[in-house]
Amino acid sequence: MSYSPRYLYVTRHGEASPAGGSLTENGRRQAVLLGRRLRSVPISVIHHGPLPRAAQTASLIGEQLDGVPVRVSELAGDYVPYVPEREELPPESADYLLRFLDLFPVEERERGAELAAEALERLTGPVEGEETRHELVVTHNFLVGWLVRAAQDAPRWRWLGLNHCNAALTVIRYAPGRLSGVLCYNDMGHLPAELRWTGFPDEPRP
Repeated sequence: MSYSPRYLYVTRHGEASPAGGSLTENGRRQAVLLGRRLRSVPISVIHHGPLPRAAQTASLIGEQLDGVPVRVSELAGDYVPYVPEREELPPESADYLLRFLDLFPVEERERGAELAAEALERLTGPVEGEETRHELVVTHNFLVGWLVRAAQDAPRWRWLGLNHCNAALTVIRYAPGRLSGVLCYNDMGHLPAELRWTGFPDEPRP
């Protein structure tokens, strides 16, 4: 069996209302602009999480990409992908990180670990056949961090601390016989200044 490269385009949903529901007007603009940026890419499918903000973002992107199927997937949802033990974490940040993770119910964390493992199995790695595949995943901050840390072979806990802006673009390449590579991360080049950095922690920015 021969294998070909897979290019995984990953984005966080557009800016949403404070309650986390529908996209704001800025969020809709972000999604449209990202879709326009991707017009030159032969995207074969758009996967998106089931929550409204991801579904709406995927739909708006899809409107800019003629005929690309848009498919809902629980694997692209909003979940905690991995909960580390204290001894895995840097001592200076362990208390902070574990307090944060304790905010999520145990059953949600357990289900998240199952989804995260399946996401790596189904969404990453080279693809069977002779044709290079380009896929878009419209998801949430946690899964972006999980996919990036996996592409870099970083420790499983290292999805923590990776933040992604709304409708920014990350591209990961998986090619036969090569290390996976993060070609770009949190790229906002398609967004005007007033639409950048939404969803990012309130801290000094470049």
